[in-house]
Amino acid sequence: MMKTAARILVVEDDAQIRRFVCNSLTAEGYSVFEAETVARALVEAASRQPELFVVDLGLPDRDGRELISELRAWTLAPVIVLSARDREEDKVAALDAGADDYLMKPFGVPELLARVRAQLRRSTVLAGSEHAGMVSFDEVAVDLAGREVRRQGNLVRLTPTEYRLLVALIRGHGRVLTHRHLLLEVWGPNSSERAHYLRIYMGNLRQKLEVDPANPRHFMTELGVGYRLVGLS
Repeated sequence: MMKTAARILVVEDDAQIRRFVCNSLTAEGYSVFEAETVARALVEAASRQPELFVVDLGLPDRDGRELISELRAWTLAPVIVLSARDREEDKVAALDAGADDYLMKPFGVPELLARVRAQLRRSTVLAGSEHAGMVSFDEVAVDLAGREVRRQGNLVRLTPTEYRLLVALIRGHGRVLTHRHLLLEVWGPNSSERAHYLRIYMGNLRQKLEVDPANPRHFMTELGVGYRLVGLS
């Protein structure tokens, strides 16, 4: 069961939006703290040790992406970006900086709360999987320690590249992982020319691991940005 007392830091310079977000999260039982600048956010983050961050990009003292990069130097707590910036490049830049999700303004409370719950679940699943070395979804079980993948109990043979891509997606469970992030993690430096490889290998994973590869439930495409893996347990 998800802890409803999870600590959340909201970083937003618009007082009205900040109050709206904080009140919405508090009403759900979360322990909410707030900051209006990057400088204040870093102080609050160090003292409160939040389990999740909600961050605006357009902050008055520094860009929110700088805050995300600094947070990623010492915490893996999920970061949800709230921003009015709707350009694909801005989304990719925020995600590459270490954000886990990106929600456009204006947004509805139900969607915000759903994103928060999803990211907190992701943190719980990853903590458990690191300890147990095992994750699963639908009919698929992945033994990370034994480097085995089984579907309905039967061994699934993945190529080394397919397995590396699967592990990268598992590590980022629930996060939107950009094309650049996955290319670097799976194929290494100087892989920018291999974007078409990523589409091919994602297709292979869907064929081998999804119940209905044409309508995937777990290996999801974020158009123009990247991919995410959802539904692990």
